[in-house]
Amino acid sequence: MARISATLDKNGDLVILGAAVRARRVALALSQETLADAAGIDRSHMGKIERGERNVTFLNIVRIAKAVQCKPSELLVDAGL
Repeated sequence: MARISATLDKNGDLVILGAAVRARRVALALSQETLADAAGIDRSHMGKIERGERNVTFLNIVRIAKAVQCKPSELLVDAGL
């Protein structure tokens, strides 16, 4: 079975999840750099997550959720996933 990557994400789930992360970040008036620092993720990687260019690991979803003050499940619900 092939690894799932952004290029194989035919449903656009990564883009939708990235948009949900961005919406939470903007609602909290956080810069991308501030969110990345709070989540312990490189800023450029965070940008790729928000644009749906990276397949986000579960642990990074947990870190991002904590940084935007929600549960990981809330990010997924926001994304409609």
